[in-house]
Amino acid sequence: MKRNILPGVVVAVSLVSILSCSCRHGTKTSETVSQPATTAVEEQAGSVAPTPVVQYTYTVKRVYPHSTGAYTQGLCWADGRLWEGTGLHGRSELRQVNLTTGQTLRSVSLGEEYFGEGIALLDGKAYQLTWQNGVAFVYDTATMQRTGQFHYPGEGWGLTTDGKMLYMSDGTDRIHTVDPQDFHRTGSVAVRLNGSRVSYLNELEWIDGRLWANVYLSDVIVIIDPVSGRVEGVVDLEGLLPESDRTPDTDVLNGIAWDPEAKRLFVTGKNWDKLFEIELKEKESTK
Repeated sequence: MKRNILPGVVVAVSLVSILSCSCRHGTKTSETVSQPATTAVEEQAGSVAPTPVVQYTYTVKRVYPHSTGAYTQGLCWADGRLWEGTGLHGRSELRQVNLTTGQTLRSVSLGEEYFGEGIALLDGKAYQLTWQNGVAFVYDTATMQRTGQFHYPGEGWGLTTDGKMLYMSDGTDRIHTVDPQDFHRTGSVAVRLNGSRVSYLNELEWIDGRLWANVYLSDVIVIIDPVSGRVEGVVDLEGLLPESDRTPDTDVLNGIAWDPEAKRLFVTGKNWDKLFEIELKEKESTK
């Protein structure tokens, strides 16, 4: 299995993105997602004039080891610990990970029939989505014992929380607000970048009142106003993982975790050998 590069895609007229995918049998790729595989952002007829969007690049503050066996679908920091949800049939797990060593401290398997997706921790519970099974599992974070499950329509991709509600992506341009008590949707918002819809919204993280989302098959994270759905910032992480660290199994960027106490931002990717603590810096204007 080799890493294939799809043609570059323009995120918006003035925002350049690189969309790359690892096309492999049995995984969520551009050929298996429910959305059309042409672009991550599609122009809308009659769209309004572009709204200024802050563009960011990054600096690496620290590098940690990451398991190359982790097909990262969800990442979060809670109660001083790193948690990770992994995917692929027969390999999907919920894990508690030692940040410093990258070693798995505790884990629970989802089972052969499930393809794990995003995770979120709230009120002593861990929630984990599945891709096409329509099932969200609930665990006790203290024991990692499964305590329940919920069903939902469509696909499950990313999951996060604002401390009260859950926010869920499904691979489209929409993010749904979900009640953690029964998993029913209380609302949804369409994500727009300068009037264009942003699809393939994947792993999610709540940071300082905003939703951050990996755009699947890309090196881009978008920063979203959760009320309006407007993209306020675009983070370009191209080149984060050096080419020398890539193998035939290395897949795309995916995984955002925020440590609110220490103000640390962590990112990684599927089967990456590194997890990065980064700091954003605004790109200089080209005007």
